[in-house]
Amino acid sequence: MTRISTRTLRIDRIACTGRGLCAELLPELIDLDEWGYPIVRDRAVPDRLRTHARRAVAACPLLALHTDTGPG
Repeated sequence: MTRISTRTLRIDRIACTGRGLCAELLPELIDLDEWGYPIVRDRAVPDRLRTHARRAVAACPLLALHTDTGPG
């Protein structure tokens, strides 16, 4: 039996200052609330968006956006 790993998004709410860069880079999964803080619509990252998710994580100026890998 082969297990497929699922990548999920996570935001460190303490580190985030609401700059909104993640929502600009990954609008398919992240919205902004009325104060500019990110809201993850769907924590599971589809295969077609994995590269974009990695770029958004790398671009976060405060390292508040993360991707985690777990069993599918």
